Amino acid sequence: MNQNIRFEMLLGPEGMTKLRQARVAVFGLGGVGGYVVEALARAGIGALDLIDNDRVALSNLNRQIIALHSTVGIPKVEAAAARVHDINPEICVHTFQTFYLPATRDQFDFQTYDYVVDCIDTVTAKLDLVLQCRGAGTPIISALGTGNKLDPSKLELADIYDTAVCPLARIMRKELRRRGVEHLKVVYSREAPITPLFQPEPEQNEARSPDDPEFYGSQRRSVPGSSPFVPPAAGLLMASAVVRDILKNTH
Repeated sequence: MNQNIRFEMLLGPEGMTKLRQARVAVFGLGGVGGYVVEALARAGIGALDLIDNDRVALSNLNRQIIALHSTVGIPKVEAAAARVHDINPEICVHTFQTFYLPATRDQFDFQTYDYVVDCIDTVTAKLDLVLQCRGAGTPIISALGTGNKLDPSKLELADIYDTAVCPLARIMRKELRRRGVEHLKVVYSREAPITPLFQPEPEQNEARSPDDPEFYGSQRRSVPGSSPFVPPAAGLLMASAVVRDILKNTH
């Protein structure tokens, strides 16, 4: 009996073959991206590219599936790759311990991916990912703001131009419209952001981009609070959308 037999009962052998033949890139392995990787690995995706420059920090333990006391200080790409191979040693994993920015885009061939999952928090990088995928004809899904939220039932899968409430969605809509992008599949929350009660000191293990990972556009933002519920739920919602689209489409 193979380890995916319970999923194969729902998809059939042909569906599982499609997933085994698919290559998906996940940019950002935090609270959302880690759960995307987890679900895709368990779903039977055959190849995963994992991109993140951070190391696991103590404050990640409340919401990130790759964060354990045993992985604190380890690069997130290494922790994620080890977990993927513990789930399924046959998955082909490529790791990139780097920030994705326009300056680092040449490390990636977007035409080789069947799907790209954007779980990064830098507007500059998110926009560039969308444009690169559009040029390559590769499907992409983007995560919007999950910080300062407590209610996972307010998460929705939508087109960027059908979003509301989310501050990051507002900026993305404006910038994508300026670039002539007519559609973008996103997961976002209709929950109004909660104002954090205080700001913590930065942790040594958390790397920071030389560009602008703590900026939405040109306005600096504070470190968001985050729950054990909303980022994981967003990641699982994104992963399910990726699997459904791969099963429907051939890239």
